[in-house]
Amino acid sequence: MINVKINGKAVQVPEGTTILAAAKQANVKIPSLCYNADLPAWASCGICIVRMEGTARMIRACCTKVTEGMSVITHDPEIVKARRTVLELILSNHPQECLTCTRNNQCELQSLAADFGLRQIRFEHFIIDRPVDNSNDAIVFDRNKCINCGRCVEVCQEMQKVNAIEYQGRGGKTVIGPAALADLADSPCVRCGQCALHCPVGAIYENHSTRKVWDKLADGSIVGVAQIAPAVRVALGEEFGLEPGVISTKKIYAALRRIGFKYVFDTNFSADLTIMEEGTELIGRLLKGKGEIPLFTSCCPAWVDYAEKNCHDLLPNVSTAKSPQQMMGAMIKTYWAQKTGIEPSKIFSVSIMPCTAKKYERKRNDDMRSSGFDDVDSVLTTRELARFIKQAGIDFNDLPEEEADNPLGPYTGAGTIFGATGGVMEAALRTAYAVITGKELGDINFTPARGLKDVKEAKVDVNGTEVRIAVVHQLGNVEPVIEAVRAAKAAKKEPPYHFIEVMACRGGCIAGGGQPYGATDEVRAKRIAGLYTDDAKSEIRVSHKNPYVQALYTEYLKEPNSEKAHHLLHTHYVERPLYK
Repeated sequence: MINVKINGKAVQVPEGTTILAAAKQANVKIPSLCYNADLPAWASCGICIVRMEGTARMIRACCTKVTEGMSVITHDPEIVKARRTVLELILSNHPQECLTCTRNNQCELQSLAADFGLRQIRFEHFIIDRPVDNSNDAIVFDRNKCINCGRCVEVCQEMQKVNAIEYQGRGGKTVIGPAALADLADSPCVRCGQCALHCPVGAIYENHSTRKVWDKLADGSIVGVAQIAPAVRVALGEEFGLEPGVISTKKIYAALRRIGFKYVFDTNFSADLTIMEEGTELIGRLLKGKGEIPLFTSCCPAWVDYAEKNCHDLLPNVSTAKSPQQMMGAMIKTYWAQKTGIEPSKIFSVSIMPCTAKKYERKRNDDMRSSGFDDVDSVLTTRELARFIKQAGIDFNDLPEEEADNPLGPYTGAGTIFGATGGVMEAALRTAYAVITGKELGDINFTPARGLKDVKEAKVDVNGTEVRIAVVHQLGNVEPVIEAVRAAKAAKKEPPYHFIEVMACRGGCIAGGGQPYGATDEVRAKRIAGLYTDDAKSEIRVSHKNPYVQALYTEYLKEPNSEKAHHLLHTHYVERPLYK
């Protein structure tokens, strides 16, 4: 341990601790802007400057590590003046559009300006008018609001290793964007939205769909139908003052009905359906030679986009099963429409998702129109739903608890855990074991798949067959797994894994690009715990025992992987270039 003083207060911290972290331990807040706990510190903004006691030299707290006996002054008139000047300089090149900005009241720059009491800017206000990039359906990049903090670059290059955006130019002419300032749609961008989640201002945000949805709900000839993803139920409450991980499922059902949706279903149901289709595919490949091994999951649209751009040789290994969102959309406009006698063309199907890439996925290819219509008509992120609720004047915390509608609402615990890294793997193994062996797992809690370790590996004995699995979250961690598969393939050796789950975002969907801002590993862990609590409390915890899924096969699909199931619930992949 290292002994330091923060504003005269003695603190002991581990070796390697930064001044910023040491101050936090001493309950002293040092303002910062470019710093984010998920990312390495690169000290671009200068807001976090401090000085050593007895010296005039200022240093940056985010990247300076403490040393034995160090005495740090974090606030004095000179430091405050310097920070205020930095803020004024940033604001002199930033649009003054707070009232209409997507990050109004949630903007880190706005909060700092308020904290420092900035009412006038001493420097000339100068904005270079740059075009807004809304080319890729999922996220919008407004370079006019970019403050060049570099968070998005670090996320894209270091955390996700997608390398879609980078610094362009030098000095005052520096801008951020794809190579040669191409459109995002023409770049390696996979639409994961982690850049938007980490942006401290309103420079990157989800492609808004709220006006379209309001307009449709106002049309009396339209039947509004909503579905909510597993991860939404443990994060939405944060927008209304609740702790991360608090389960608000039944309040969300109530809110959606009051907004104007006539029917409310749960994507957890179609997660159970996904397990039936993907699990059957896994068994067919593993035991019957019906396709290449390993099998990669296909629930995450950002991962699918990444694979289509970077893993052309492994596309035959990606499950053909659609994501739960798209399976639900297809079932709403076929099976459910037939049961209710509602004309599919009159159904407006909206999904509430934690993910910006879901906006792209709904029209990724013609398979997303397997019903004969757009299977999903619009996608709202968790953040957009929160705005919807506020616009409707709904007191979320005071809502009663309501149930989802049948037959596409009831779900099992296995469907719930889809939202967490390792959840798809665990749910699939629960069912695959039962199908292969004819008996249920004694303990269905598959803990090796859980947690925030970058890559989780395990071996599972299924009736004498060893199944090797890997669970990856955060796209930057997938390359070593892919290379191990490629190496085994090139050497004509047994693959290192049989089944691989990939989620683009750290922690899985619980920290997707459309979730509430401010996700840290602590927040991620709480959201994950909420999903597993929901699973543990579920009366049924395995997908194959969902009676409504069973009825769906009996009445309509016949059996998993049937011809009809393939038409409605499966897709195909194509090789896409990194740059267009």
